[in-house]
Amino acid sequence: MTTRFTARRFAAVSAVAAAGVIAVAGCGGGGSVPGAGGDDAEVTGGDLTLGTGSTGGTYYPLGGEIAQIWSDNIEDVNVSTQATGASVENMRLLDGGELDVAMAINGVAADAVDSEGDFADEPIENGDDVFMIGNVYPEVLQIVASEDSGIETVEDLEGKRVDVGPPGSGTELAANAVLEAYGMSTDDIEPFNSTFEEAASKLGDGQTDAAFAILAVPAGSIEQVATTNDVRLVEFSGDGLETLQENSPSYSTMEIPADTYNGQDEAVTTVTNWATLFVRGSMGEDLAYNLTKEMYDRAGDIGHDVGSQVQLDTALEGQGAVDLHPGAERFYQEEGVLD
Repeated sequence: MTTRFTARRFAAVSAVAAAGVIAVAGCGGGGSVPGAGGDDAEVTGGDLTLGTGSTGGTYYPLGGEIAQIWSDNIEDVNVSTQATGASVENMRLLDGGELDVAMAINGVAADAVDSEGDFADEPIENGDDVFMIGNVYPEVLQIVASEDSGIETVEDLEGKRVDVGPPGSGTELAANAVLEAYGMSTDDIEPFNSTFEEAASKLGDGQTDAAFAILAVPAGSIEQVATTNDVRLVEFSGDGLETLQENSPSYSTMEIPADTYNGQDEAVTTVTNWATLFVRGSMGEDLAYNLTKEMYDRAGDIGHDVGSQVQLDTALEGQGAVDLHPGAERFYQEEGVLD
């Protein structure tokens, strides 16, 4: 496997660290060296913040476990987590210096760097300063619908009450892309913008007919609603699926096996991206190296259901438009992942 190696990488990581004691700073600026130039100072340790997602999703608890691994095993590093609206918001917070590490869908990060999709009208200011650390787990786009709704395919969503995810989230962005690929928009449905846990409650209470969610498989929120309600997973198929993959190359198809959720008698085809970690160029090479190394070396310590999916051999799948941070690149070269 190879990776793009561009001139912008060197410009983004060339900040010079001043000697001295690491300053314990607030959210997003943790670990900057006194007198080294504010936001442009090299971040080598101290207090760091990892942006996750809503408390009912996968990002929040998984991010907490990863943050604990880093805090326990990297000297002079203490990582806290921040609940957010997930991918889109995290990329904006990372760009604004309010996060040190951001968990986001790889396709969303590519849009942020390229000023496309949700970032076309409001691009981030420093797209050249976003760097990839590595993939965490496959992000599976799941559409769950109540049995009574009669929804079986994406086309059946037309005219229905559909939760498309929290505002600014990767789920909302994906929902818009899916609707467009199938010849629809949010004008063709009655949209709701709920967190994952709220969406499950509304579906179970009959307030909505279906909900989009980008979550791990199995997803706790879907498991919960499926235990007390008759629901089904919506199948991706036909020309719409082909159009979606043409419009968004970061998507690949995935089959959710039968019996993954209560009452799911048959396998269902859906699409997936990757949950990936991103940092800014001001992060020091050694710190980025250690973050990458500890996450993969100690993935077996992660108790979350997706812990087994944090694997070195899939760390760089779907890298796309975002360059690797040199520290992460050094780790992958040592491990033989990169040529």
